[in-house]
Amino acid sequence: MNKIVVITGAGGYVGRHVTRAVAALGFEAVAIVRQQREGDLGAEARVIEADVLDPSFDISTVAPVERIAAVIHLAWQDGFVHNAPSHLERLSDHYRFLTSLVDAGVSRIAALGSMHEIGYWEGAVTAETPTNPVTLYGIAKDALRRSATLTIGDRAQLVWLRAYYILGDDRRNRSIFAKLLEAADRGDTVFPFTTGRTLYDFIDVAELGRQIAVAATEDGLTGIVNVASGEPESLASRVERFISENGLDVTLQYGAFPDRPYDSPGIWGDASTITELMARSPFAPRA
Repeated sequence: MNKIVVITGAGGYVGRHVTRAVAALGFEAVAIVRQQREGDLGAEARVIEADVLDPSFDISTVAPVERIAAVIHLAWQDGFVHNAPSHLERLSDHYRFLTSLVDAGVSRIAALGSMHEIGYWEGAVTAETPTNPVTLYGIAKDALRRSATLTIGDRAQLVWLRAYYILGDDRRNRSIFAKLLEAADRGDTVFPFTTGRTLYDFIDVAELGRQIAVAATEDGLTGIVNVASGEPESLASRVERFISENGLDVTLQYGAFPDRPYDSPGIWGDASTITELMARSPFAPRA
């Protein structure tokens, strides 16, 4: 009988891809969504409607705890709105959920973090890089990581998966890439843009899903792990490439908007750990 991996936020932008990757690894994927939509994840997982942040939620009603290899916690409100008040308003709910898993006997938990925990930083981010978040999103994620590590880190395996700039499946997100597609749909030929000089760590959401699934189910792996490409690229370069790849008749108007004041000139993840894990995973390219 296959071990079970439970994924919260499984119907979301990242969660769909994580769920598919978990199933591809041979686990029984249990996808928790707040509201199931027709066609969502039916072929890849057993889908359960539930609000994991409700105080009455009990993981044992989802699956026998002894069969759970890991719980991957992705659920998060307003992830694309970096200064939404909900980040701090729901922080204690996330903390309660994670601690309830350990209290119930779950032995391995993976939670999704963000580069926004770091704040202003130039260069590669490692597990030891200090955090100084400057958005409510980053503050909440950093606080959850710190509190969960302090409280449950010695009672269960806890791995914190820090993500960077995600693209792909672009009709489902609210990134600049989604906005470019919407502009092209409207027939716009000029797209107001920043300077585009900032360097980011871009990763396709499908690859991110595979990285999360592999790291989350790697027994014994704990602490902070960057789920990232490890390769810095300027926003301008990546956006110009996106326009070319998608055949969009859109020209960027550089300098129309200022760069975001809280963005670093260049920030990317040290991907050495995840690269090694992926190289020996079933997702590694075969010769």
